[in-house]
Amino acid sequence: MIQTLSCAEAIERMNRYGRQREPFLFAVDFEMQQPLVLRLSDIPAGELLYDINGRSNAYGLQPFPIEEVLFEKHPISREQYGRAFQLVQRHQAAGDTYLLNLAFPTPVATNLGLKDVFLRSRAPYRLWWKEHFSCFSPECFITIREGQIASYPMKGTIDASIPEAHALLLGNEKEKAEHATIVDLIRNDLSLVARQVRVKRYRYVEEIQTHQGGLLQSSSEITGLLPDGYLERLGDILFQLLPAGSISGAPKQRTVEIIRAAEQQSRGYYTGVCGLFDGRTLDSGVMIRFLEAGAGGLVFKSGGGITAQSSEAEEYDEMARKVYLPFLATAEVLVS
Repeated sequence: MIQTLSCAEAIERMNRYGRQREPFLFAVDFEMQQPLVLRLSDIPAGELLYDINGRSNAYGLQPFPIEEVLFEKHPISREQYGRAFQLVQRHQAAGDTYLLNLAFPTPVATNLGLKDVFLRSRAPYRLWWKEHFSCFSPECFITIREGQIASYPMKGTIDASIPEAHALLLGNEKEKAEHATIVDLIRNDLSLVARQVRVKRYRYVEEIQTHQGGLLQSSSEITGLLPDGYLERLGDILFQLLPAGSISGAPKQRTVEIIRAAEQQSRGYYTGVCGLFDGRTLDSGVMIRFLEAGAGGLVFKSGGGITAQSSEAEEYDEMARKVYLPFLATAEVLVS
């Protein structure tokens, strides 16, 4: 039985495993109330599967064969979304927040189970916890290797099939402002734990394949140098950087308070972080693209960054567009 920890317990355990060079897996929820830290040798494969950039305990497992993948999504109403969006914009007009990630659950109907989605999905950061959730995230949180820490905030999305999509994404003024804000926030966050922090690459574009077609997303790479003895402080370093700036906003503390007021529900592990320490290096992802078992069935959680320049209709559509299965099915996929 997997047991969650307190923040203090999780930090101490990560520091201890880092000091001992003991490989471990971790997952921390957005509210930081129920983190998991497990030695790789202690993970019950029947309860939890992971694949962190190819390091996995799921080798050889195959998804249950089906002839036709069904996937129906039922987003919240425009009216419900609009009330939250307008609350956020009032706070932005007052100067309380200038970038806020607003997210909501979308009920979905599918003939796939959580484990089957994990096994079929294609993403660098994948995690399945039995009867809880399946995560298949494209977004890195931080990597730590040979004394260097790096973060890759992902902000800006467009349908790859749109003519001139690449140029439209990079030229969009709202996306430019949002990305610049996040890069500045992450640079400041990394400066809490590292020195010589710099933006190594700015607004490069990658394509993500989904069952609905391709998506283009823009990211940046920010790096810094950690002090000697950093392996003994892995827990302290990680928790100083939480919650992830790309899925909270800026300024972070006040923005998180507004998120709670606007969304009126806890996020749980959605938009938390998960990762793996192999004894020398640490790799972690932000838990976006997230399917969860709810009381009434499966829900897919998604959202997007809101700025003063945001359009309510466009942000609502982006939230719904991000509800997808991250694989190309061999059989037909029916979506509504």
